[in-house]
Amino acid sequence: MVALRSALVQKREATLFAGCGIVADSDPQAEYKESCLKLEVMQRSLSKNNTLMEIHDVSPVVKNPVNATYAYVQAFVDELQRANVHNVVICPGSRSTPLAIAFASVTTIHSWMHVDERSAAFFALGIAKKLQQPVALICTSGTAAANFLPAIVEARLSHIPLLVITADRPPELRDCGAPQAIDQNRLYGSFVKWFSELALPEATDAMLRYVRTIAQRAVGMAQAVPAGPVHLNMPFREPLVPQPSTEHAFPAPEARNAQAWQGRANNQPYVAISDPLPGLPSPARILQLLQMMCQARRGLIIVGPQNQSTLIGPLLALAQRLNFPILADPLSQLRGSKNEWILSSYDAFLRFPQVVHATEPDFILRIGAMPVSKPVLLYLQHYAACPQIVIDGQMGWEEPTQLVSELIHTDPTAFCQQLQSCLESLNVNQTSSETAWPTLWQRLDQCTQKTLETAIADFTEPFEGRVFTELSSLLPEATTLFVGNSMPIRDMDTFFWCRDRDIHILANRGPMALMAWSPVLWAQVQ
Repeated sequence: MVALRSALVQKREATLFAGCGIVADSDPQAEYKESCLKLEVMQRSLSKNNTLMEIHDVSPVVKNPVNATYAYVQAFVDELQRANVHNVVICPGSRSTPLAIAFASVTTIHSWMHVDERSAAFFALGIAKKLQQPVALICTSGTAAANFLPAIVEARLSHIPLLVITADRPPELRDCGAPQAIDQNRLYGSFVKWFSELALPEATDAMLRYVRTIAQRAVGMAQAVPAGPVHLNMPFREPLVPQPSTEHAFPAPEARNAQAWQGRANNQPYVAISDPLPGLPSPARILQLLQMMCQARRGLIIVGPQNQSTLIGPLLALAQRLNFPILADPLSQLRGSKNEWILSSYDAFLRFPQVVHATEPDFILRIGAMPVSKPVLLYLQHYAACPQIVIDGQMGWEEPTQLVSELIHTDPTAFCQQLQSCLESLNVNQTSSETAWPTLWQRLDQCTQKTLETAIADFTEPFEGRVFTELSSLLPEATTLFVGNSMPIRDMDTFFWCRDRDIHILANRGPMALMAWSPVLWAQVQ
């Protein structure tokens, strides 16, 4: 007796086992084919040095489906690639066999195999986070789907487009003691933007139009602002393998609607979806905001986690014109630019009460999510009466302080460009009029960084912060660095300083604990 999928590994050799559950009405040939498919998944997983594998095989079966299930799933997957889904992470399983085979047949979609569902979900999340594109994630029925939840929660909080597709048993095998069956409807609750239980597969014009529409709707919903995960639950009856079935006869080729079966011409989506970005404030409101900013003599820009690489140019131009220093969170995508207006050592020097006292702001513009730094949060709370405006491009509520005077849902890059354009047309430039305020922040930043560098050089004990001082010097151009939550991202906030290299920094939001500071190092910094 063996498990449905198992292996005996001895040194550099592995013996693989695969099997199927046999019940009274089992078809021996179908069960054998299913066992072979399970075995093939394991063989593929071991074909490289790690558990991730890119599938290159193209199945001719799906191109000429032999049963209703494969006609239905082929139309669904075809529509996903038309919606610009280019990556799918597949977890092994029996009930999801039609999906796995259909995805593997499409050369325009990268298929990745991952045997562990929790790891697979975070792997899919990482791809979507890096590419800012929707990624599909599939698994079999039962508790396999439950392992996706942590990554789905992260995707919802971080506004990452994730298309979660769970295979399921048909209605007659639910809530009746059938194996590998749980209630998968709305399994992820409010952590997904949208849920749909799809109809059982049928090879009719109406049902193929239906499943193509669902595919486009799901991708569109995942990408619409605020982006996030969606969940499709897809029930399948046997046969799960591509073998002929007499249960649902195909319509004759001449009776099939070309758009339903083959999709629209020129690889166009069946339903084109347009979701415009949040609009800019009215011209009158822009002028009011500019008046507030120009009257400020101690303005500050705080940029939290955000993923727009286009923000840096317009933001720097705006900061220089207004004389507003920029506090750049490690996830702001600004620390790849070494510029005197971009500060990265604030997490250390804002811990000193005398520094907080000397840097009272009279206007704060905050962009993106709430920064990682606890001292920044305490600084904002200390100056609770200071006017604070938040620019949120994800139509959310990134405001845990309860101190913001105005929250504007708009695209941050376009907003900064609009302000800069208005400043130019009005010929407003405060750069030469008042330099004491930005100079104070810049000197604090430079002095703190030098002090930390000296302290770390003299610190002989192992210390986590040194990891990030080394990385900031060693990482090459165009590197993507993924940092763990809690202590790692907080250490990075303090010890990863600006460099003139394009480094894309990502992290999962997670429940981040407060950073514990080393008393010895802190004494040396003081």
